[in-house]
Amino acid sequence: VQLQAFGGGLVQAGGSLRHSCAASGLTFGSYAMGWYRQAPGKERELVAAISSGGSTYYADSVKGRFTISRDNAKNTLYLQMNSLKPEDTAVYYCAADLAFGRIISGQGADYWGQGTLVTVSS
Repeated sequence: VQLQAFGGGLVQAGGSLRHSCAASGLTFGSYAMGWYRQAPGKERELVAAISSGGSTYYADSVKGRFTISRDNAKNTLYLQMNSLKPEDTAVYYCAADLAFGRIISGQGADYWGQGTLVTVSS
């Protein structure tokens, strides 16, 4: 199983970025997917998650600014990040698990992608 993430970078506050996570080696449509992030000196936190059926979950800190989506035909997960703030600066990871509840409970996931760094300048 491989989860390959793209889309990190440097952006000014108020700007936008889109992350992509391409999955291979698993039946993508059967998996719940999530985006996590870890800021320097902080614990990893769940940002957003989407079930195999398309139900979504967002952390309060990103509601109304971030949108998670998936394209099962392309085996790809997306995270559209708008109105970025300096506190969104972190390494972002995509993750996959058969259990949506496991992802949104913060218990982790079966598979993880490599992290991509997002830096938001003020």
